[in-house]
Amino acid sequence: PDGFGGTEPRMTFNAYLSQQRKAWDVLSDFCSAMRCMPVWNGQTLTFVQDRPSDVVWPYTNSDVVVDDNGVGFRYSFSALKDRHTAVEVNYTDPQNGWQTSTELVEDPEAILRYGRNLLKMDAFGCTSRGQAHRAGLWVIKTGLLETQTVDFTLGSQGLRHTPGDIIEICDNDYAGTMTGGRILSIDAASRTLTLDREVTLPETGAATVNLINGSGKPVSVAITAHPAPDRIQVSTLPDGVETYGVWGLSLPSLRRRLFRCVSIRENTDGTFAITAVQHVPEKEAIVDNGASFEPQSGTLNSVIPPAVQHLTVEVSAADGQYLAQAKWDTPRVVKGVRFSLRLTSGSGEDSRLVTTAITADTEHRFSGLPPGEYTLTVRAINSYGQQGEPATTTFRINAPAVPATIELTPGYFQITAVPRLAVYDPTVQFEFWFSEAKIADTSQVETSARYLGTGSQWSVSGPHIKPGKDFWFYVRSVNLVGKSAFVEVSGQPSNDGEGYLEFFREKIGKLHLAQGLWELIDNSQLADEMAEMKTSITETRNEITQTVSKTLEDQSATIQQIQRVQKDTNDDLAALYMLKVQKTKDGIPYVAGIGAGIEDTDGQPLSNILLLADRIAMINPESGNSTPLFVAQGNQLFMNDVFLKRLFAASITSSGNPPTFSLTPEGKLTARNADISGAITANTGTLNNVTINENCVIRGKLSANQIEGDLVKTVGKAFPRNNSYASGTVTVTVYDDQGFDRQIIIPPVLFRGTKHQNFNSPNQQSYWYSTCKLQVLKNGVEIFHEPATDVSRVFSSVIDMPAGRGHVTLTFNVSSAGANNWTPTTYISDLLVVVMKKSTAGISIS
Repeated sequence: PDGFGGTEPRMTFNAYLSQQRKAWDVLSDFCSAMRCMPVWNGQTLTFVQDRPSDVVWPYTNSDVVVDDNGVGFRYSFSALKDRHTAVEVNYTDPQNGWQTSTELVEDPEAILRYGRNLLKMDAFGCTSRGQAHRAGLWVIKTGLLETQTVDFTLGSQGLRHTPGDIIEICDNDYAGTMTGGRILSIDAASRTLTLDREVTLPETGAATVNLINGSGKPVSVAITAHPAPDRIQVSTLPDGVETYGVWGLSLPSLRRRLFRCVSIRENTDGTFAITAVQHVPEKEAIVDNGASFEPQSGTLNSVIPPAVQHLTVEVSAADGQYLAQAKWDTPRVVKGVRFSLRLTSGSGEDSRLVTTAITADTEHRFSGLPPGEYTLTVRAINSYGQQGEPATTTFRINAPAVPATIELTPGYFQITAVPRLAVYDPTVQFEFWFSEAKIADTSQVETSARYLGTGSQWSVSGPHIKPGKDFWFYVRSVNLVGKSAFVEVSGQPSNDGEGYLEFFREKIGKLHLAQGLWELIDNSQLADEMAEMKTSITETRNEITQTVSKTLEDQSATIQQIQRVQKDTNDDLAALYMLKVQKTKDGIPYVAGIGAGIEDTDGQPLSNILLLADRIAMINPESGNSTPLFVAQGNQLFMNDVFLKRLFAASITSSGNPPTFSLTPEGKLTARNADISGAITANTGTLNNVTINENCVIRGKLSANQIEGDLVKTVGKAFPRNNSYASGTVTVTVYDDQGFDRQIIIPPVLFRGTKHQNFNSPNQQSYWYSTCKLQVLKNGVEIFHEPATDVSRVFSSVIDMPAGRGHVTLTFNVSSAGANNWTPTTYISDLLVVVMKKSTAGISIS
């Protein structure tokens, strides 16, 4: 990009050598125009361009010679005065009569950080303003991004690069983790490498390792497994990887440390001293294309204070005072870090400072705090006074807020209340009060309602919790400071009839009366024909049994009456009376019986009358009547006329097949013919073949697939484009599918070309134009065809479309052209077509 919406070569060179100079100086000027570095080895001069290239070799701690201080890699950084934030670039300007012009390049963010540090330079052979701007930006970014230099020493066998090559430095000490070393063993079958040191891989993100293949080239492969601290499994094993070869680890959290070698010096002891400067491969994209990159750190070592996290405050009371215990932690440990605490009360303009504190611990206690709302801010501070990211939390020393909601869960003869706060507070519990009648004045709750207890939830159960009846809970929040106001909520126990039957089945099955009534009569102990009475008196039971029995071939019949008083394991007495009738035929017993008894259930005496029969019926014999009043058979109850005060039913279905009326458990109401004279309120539904006789008000959104009468349809689309110019066709077809006349309305379509200044001409008034043309066809007949250069043109139209005359097809062709076959730059607005019913009712025009 040339900076003006077009493109140009990255580098062009236009110069006259009019005076004799030293060859090295001239070559250096050539190199400055091409971002090159001259390299002289004593015999050959090589030019190395500063741009991204492959890494030639990774160097690790195992490759370098360690000095007397145990240091292998020695780093230095550029001086602040060498980090320029503004550059004035002088270049030969064709638009200025080939005189010298100055292009100012600045980095605002760098100026804010380092101050304004101006450099003045000449762009040798530069005749383009865009190239001059890039030259200045290159100097700024080089000084800001490539600030580090590394020096190290290698043995003669370890030297694997020449000046100008890109090398990777895997320095374990600088990175703060193991990033390079040697391979101890290779398992080719499992692609597992045993390393000379333990490595740590991240839990997330892909890690790669650089290995040296048989050609001496570094190859990057993915790490697929980490079976042991010193072993890694790779996706592929490059050919020629050898034991004791070099490996370099690339982690997603660390930037690869790349350097460009600038010099190699041979020492007297046969070693080689290497000097390399930092290389940022993204620099070219930043300068030439305006790319933006988020830089990564090349080390885990840091003196920057860590961020505070997991900050919590627990409020307590002691000796009439309120205490606040604050606790927190950090994601990493940094030596010498202290924590600054700032406690304020109130918020906004009413906020005021309560106290501050400095501590080396990860907890602190504030005492003697009065009631109020507080904000605590904690941040880490290192020995240099640098501050880390703060953590903030708010807490209250006040009476708790009222419960935001109270959820009532109905059960069988039971209701469970679960209150919840708008904002969860672990220090708050709830106080529960219960009443069978509504209390009009909540100030009378403590005298009129029954106190249940304090907790996070509460259940009320018992036979007095009857289905279909409202019960009231009064709940308030409590903490160590005080109590909130009461919140009232009412509810009913479950009205699930089927569930209640299962509930009673389990309860009745545990009764002594039911167990005795279900117990079959043992006919094997009876004579074929007998009638007897037995009396039994023991420590736990007094019983009188009367039995009548008769046996005939393969069937028998028995009548047994039992009167029993017994003591259970809790020393509670039970009085039972049972009358059982049993018939056995083909070895199958059939039983009928009635039982009455009183026994303790859940600690309370409970009387029961149980009937055991396939059919239960009640007949009123008045006036010789033989029709049953009701019959219960097969889990169904049959009655003629029923008068109920209230009916609770999961579903209701009328007689008939199909039924004329039904109400399902899901609330679905079905009626063949409903005459509703009152108001109807509904959230959703479907109406078929409905006539609205009077006015209808719709306050929400109306969606309709078909409307007879006024009809409006719209369609829109953007014209095709080819990068900087418009080119292509848009076709719109309006179908003749309505029984009334319509109009096709095309709102204004704006299109234009561009006026370009010719920078390559010495004449400052030289221009060329881009042209945009729009052609419109109706059913193949041209109705518009106009060009536009740097002045916008407009097309709009209203087209009549009588009913029954056939479809209408509109074709919009847009094309662009540039002078001298140069790439044009044109613009056209989006197309919008509106089709509506043509009508003059309520409208006049003159």
